[in-house]
Amino acid sequence: MSVPPTPSKDFIREIIDEDLSSGKHDGTVTRFPPEPNGYLHIGHAKSICLNFGIAQEYGGRCHLRFDDTNPTKEDVEYVDSIKEDIQWLGFDWGDHIYFASDYFEKLHEWAVGLIEEGKAYVDEQSAEEIRKGRGDLQNPGTDSPHRDRPVAENLEMFQRMKDGEFGDGEKVLRAKIDMAHPNLNMRDPVLYRILHAEHHRTGDTWCIYPMYDYTHGQSDALEYITHSLCTLEFENHRPLYEWFIENLPVPSHPRQIEFSRLSLNYTVMSKRKLLQLVEDSHVSGWDDPRMPTISGIRRRGYPAEAIRDFCKTIGITKFKSTNDISLLESSVRDVLNRGANRYMAVLDPIKVVVTNYPEDQVEEFDAMINPEKPDLGMRKVSFSRELFIERNDFLEDPPKKFFRLAPGAEVRFRCAYFLRCDDVIKDEEGKITELRCTYDPETRGGENPPDGRKVKGTIHWVSAKHALDAEVRLYDRLFTHESPDNVEGSFLDHLNPDSLEVISHAKLEPNLAAVPVGKTVQFERLGYFCVDLDSSEEKPVFNRTVALRDSWANAQNKS
Repeated sequence: MSVPPTPSKDFIREIIDEDLSSGKHDGTVTRFPPEPNGYLHIGHAKSICLNFGIAQEYGGRCHLRFDDTNPTKEDVEYVDSIKEDIQWLGFDWGDHIYFASDYFEKLHEWAVGLIEEGKAYVDEQSAEEIRKGRGDLQNPGTDSPHRDRPVAENLEMFQRMKDGEFGDGEKVLRAKIDMAHPNLNMRDPVLYRILHAEHHRTGDTWCIYPMYDYTHGQSDALEYITHSLCTLEFENHRPLYEWFIENLPVPSHPRQIEFSRLSLNYTVMSKRKLLQLVEDSHVSGWDDPRMPTISGIRRRGYPAEAIRDFCKTIGITKFKSTNDISLLESSVRDVLNRGANRYMAVLDPIKVVVTNYPEDQVEEFDAMINPEKPDLGMRKVSFSRELFIERNDFLEDPPKKFFRLAPGAEVRFRCAYFLRCDDVIKDEEGKITELRCTYDPETRGGENPPDGRKVKGTIHWVSAKHALDAEVRLYDRLFTHESPDNVEGSFLDHLNPDSLEVISHAKLEPNLAAVPVGKTVQFERLGYFCVDLDSSEEKPVFNRTVALRDSWANAQNKS
C-alpha cells in the first residue's frame, strides 16, 4: 500500500518547524493586529487564516490585538465589526484580546529610557521639514538642529508634551539612529506625536500617542509573540523593528516574518479608497455586497468555509501577485454546491396558462432539497393552472438547438408535467404577455409518457397562485477595469454602472419564505442567492451571491 505524499509546507511553517525542533521556542504564539480604523476586507482574511490557523495547527495561541494608536480615525464600531468578522471566519482568540493602548504607560516609560540613554530627542521641526530632512535613496538625510539637545532638556520637553502644553504637530519625539542609513525608516523615525483627541478606550488621559512602528514590536514583545507575521510592505521596517527590540528592556524577542498580501483584480483594498466609496455613497455602506470587506461578502452570501479554502488555495509566498476574483468565486461555488438547498424562482416572469388543467385544482410534487445531501429528503412544490416561467425560456422564433419552450414545442416543467405551447398572447405593443399551453397528464412527475416520446428541455417554474413576491438584487463586479488601483485619473472613473440590478417583482416558490436572513440557497438554473438583512415578512430580499457559472469570463471571451 502506497503512502500518499506529505503536502509541502509554506516557508513560514518551515521556519516554525525549525524553531521548534532547535528548541528556540517550545510553542507558538502569533497575533492578528488590526487597526480599528475601518472594516476588515478579504486581504485581512488571509492574515487571519494564517495566524489563527498556525495557532490551531501547532497547539499554540493567537492573540487579537488592536493597534489603537490613532484616536482621530478609530472607533468602537470598527472594534466590534472586526471581532464579528474573525468569529464568522471560524476563529476565536479566547481570553487573549489586547489593545496597544494597554501598553501606553510602558511604552512611555521606555521612551523616557531612550531619552535618558541619549537615543531619542524632541524635535520642533514641522512635518514637512522632517520629511525633507530625511533625504532620499540617493542622498543622506540632514541632522535636525535639535538632534543634540541635552538629555535633561529633552526629558523636560517630553514631559511638557505629555502635560498638554503644546498644540498638535508642534513637537515630536524622534529616535536618534542614523540620518545617513540606507534604509529611510532608520533615519531618526518619529516615536511620539501630539494629538489632542479623545481615545475610544483611554479618553483624554493622553495627548501624546506612540507611532505604529514604535508600538507594534514592543506590543509583540510584551505579549511574548514568537512569530510576528506581516505583509511584505513591512519588510523595510524590519530593521527598525529589530532596533527597538535590541535597545529596549523588552521581555521577549519576537521574529518578524513577511509574506505577500492578498490582492484581487476588479476591486480595491485600500482602506482609504474603501472609505471614500462609503462616504461618497458609491455603495450603501461598508457591508454593501459589492465591497471586498468581510462584512460585505458575508452579506452577499459567501460562506466562511469558501474564504478559508480560497486562502489555502492561493498559499503563502513572498511573491507579489494579483489573484483572479474568478478563483474566489469558484471556491464559493464549490462550497455552496455541496451545502445550498435548492428552490425554484423566476426573476423575469411571463405567465403560462395551462388551458386543459382544471381551474381550481392544485397538485403537490416532490422536489429534492439538495441532490448533494439526499438524506435531507424532499420538499413539496405546488402546481396550478397558472404558472410563471422565465421570459428567456421562451422564444417565438427559436434557433436550432433551443431546447426550451417555443410555439408547438414541448418541454418538461421540472418535477411536474410535459407542457406544449399552443398560443402566444401579446399586448398592443407586441410584447408577449401570456403563453397558452396544454399539459399531458401521463407525464406526472416529469416522467416520460407511455408512448415513449422524449423531450430535451427542462425548465423551472412557479405556481402563480402560490408565488412569493420578492426583491432580488443582482450584484456584479464593482469596477470594469481589472486593476482600478493602477489607472490614470481616479479609480472612481472605472466604477461599473451595472454592478447592481434590482428586480422588484421576482416570483419565488413559497418554501423560500422560511429561509432565514443570511442563509444562502440555490435558485435552480439561476445561481446562488442569500437572504438579505433588508428582508421582511411582507417582501423578502435576496442577493445574488454568485452565478452557477462564470458568466463574466464567458462575456469577456466573446467580446
